[in-house]
Amino acid sequence: MLLAVDIGNTNIKLGLYDGARQLEVWRIATERQRLTDEYGVLAHNLFALRGYRLDQVRGCAIACVVPPLTEVWIQLARRYLGVEPLVLGPGVKTGMRLLIDTPRELGADRVAHAVAAYRRFGGPVIVIEFGTATVFDVISRQGDYIGGVIAPNIVISAEALGKAAARLFQVEVARPPHVIGKNTVQYMQSGIVYGYAGLVEGIVERLWDELGERATVVATGGLARLVLEALPPGHQIIDHVVDHLVLEGLRLIYELNQGSA
Repeated sequence: MLLAVDIGNTNIKLGLYDGARQLEVWRIATERQRLTDEYGVLAHNLFALRGYRLDQVRGCAIACVVPPLTEVWIQLARRYLGVEPLVLGPGVKTGMRLLIDTPRELGADRVAHAVAAYRRFGGPVIVIEFGTATVFDVISRQGDYIGGVIAPNIVISAEALGKAAARLFQVEVARPPHVIGKNTVQYMQSGIVYGYAGLVEGIVERLWDELGERATVVATGGLARLVLEALPPGHQIIDHVVDHLVLEGLRLIYELNQGSA
């Protein structure tokens, strides 16, 4: 079995695979101060609750955007899984050219979800990941990564609004019953949710204009469906919502590197 590990700023997602079949996905909070043994105990317990053992894992692939945790998880793979992990970064084969000015600065998670989206849907394709930031990644018809966009995520926007205005407060990020709100909570929810849907729609349309064609749009991340539901009826901006796209990309990249070893 393969353990794919997506270490993000807010959450760490663990995906357990038997070949191409996804067996389990777990999500835990990202704790920068947590030690290898602490994460090892967590992993052991998660496996045991589902009837698996750590020694059943034969491979591990890691994408990490939190530098202090990279070595922590490398040591976890060696000590608790007994494997040498594949850490996505420079020198790892991905099957995708990064045609940007600073390829070394591109987050490993973005590379992984780009690979997964192109493999599943072909190109051109735009991936929108609703994570700690909202990122838009553009892959050409030929399968090259050609650039992207980063925007603050919807939760950060909501928190900033509540903190910056003296008479406002933090509200649940949820779609209100109508665009025209009837109270302060609904006013804010409408502006946050529908305003963010407008941001997504506007950026996608500009990306299509620069590409000169309509690319397939794939959304992933916890808030993808909320934004999809807030888009105007009949505006087919998001074509697919796919869960755990980074984990799938890690599996594909791991298999590619095993095949070329």
